[in-house]
Amino acid sequence: MSAENRGRAERYFRHATERHWSPYEIDLAADRAAISDLGRSAFTQLRATIAMFGAGEENVTEDLVPLAATTTNKTDQRFVASHIYEEAKHAAFFERYWKDVIRPAEDARGLDPTDPTADRWFTAAYEEIFNRTETAMNQLLDDDTPTNRANAYCHYHLTVEGVFGQTGFHAIEATFDPETDGPSLPGLVEGISHVRQDEGRHVGYGMNQLAELLQRTAVERSFVEETVETLAEPVDAVVERMGWRRLPGPDSDDLTAFAVRKRRDRLAQLSRGAESEHGTVN
Repeated sequence: MSAENRGRAERYFRHATERHWSPYEIDLAADRAAISDLGRSAFTQLRATIAMFGAGEENVTEDLVPLAATTTNKTDQRFVASHIYEEAKHAAFFERYWKDVIRPAEDARGLDPTDPTADRWFTAAYEEIFNRTETAMNQLLDDDTPTNRANAYCHYHLTVEGVFGQTGFHAIEATFDPETDGPSLPGLVEGISHVRQDEGRHVGYGMNQLAELLQRTAVERSFVEETVETLAEPVDAVVERMGWRRLPGPDSDDLTAFAVRKRRDRLAQLSRGAESEHGTVN
C-alpha cells in the first residue's frame, strides 16, 4: 500500500474517533408521536425500509470480518476495527428504532407485533445483494489476491455502501426531514445523518483501496465495471420498491435515477484516482 493511502486511512480513523455518536442518546419521542399519523400503507413501507436498513447493517458488520482478518498494515487495522464498530453501532440504532418506535406503533394500531428479521420484509433481489457480498468478502480468506480484493471492494464499499445505502439515506432524508413536505421523523433523520457520515469514511477508504489496485496491480478497469454492472440489476430492483407510494418523497423513478447516477459517480471517482479525505457521499 502506498504511503498516501496509509495516510488517508490514518485520517479516516482519527475522524471516526472525533465524530463519535451514540445510537442510544438520540431522542425518539417525536417520532413515536408522529408515526401514529401515517396511513397503513405508508407505515408498512416504512417498516420494510427500517427492516432492510437494520438487516443490511447486521450483514455488513459480519462481512467485514474477512477484511479485518487479512489486513496486516497497522494503520489499516485500526481503521477497519473502527469500521466494524461503526457498522455494529448502526445495526444497534435500527434495532432500537424498531423496539422503541415501530413496535409501540404496531401495538397502538392493534397489529400483531412483527420482527425486523422476518422474511416478509426481504425480496429475492435484496437477499441476492448480500449473499453475493458475503461470498466476495469470504474469498479473501481463501485467496487474498488483488482481483479478489477488487471484487470485495466493488461489492461492499462501492455498491452496497456507496450506491445502495446512499440511495436509502436519500429516500429517508428527502421524506422525513423536518424541512420536507413529508411527516417529520427527526430521530430517524438524526440517526441516518450519523450513519451517512460514517459511511462516507467507509466508502472513501474502499474507493481509495480500489483505485490503488487499478493503478498498481494487474486488475483491469473492465473487471471493476463488469462487477458493478452485474450488481446493478438486484440493487435497482430493491431501490424501485423503496420509492414512496403514499408519501410526498422520492418515488420509484426518482430513486432508480438516483442509484444510476450514484453508480456512475462512483466509477468516475475511480478515474480520478482517490477520494476526498473523509469520503464522498453526496
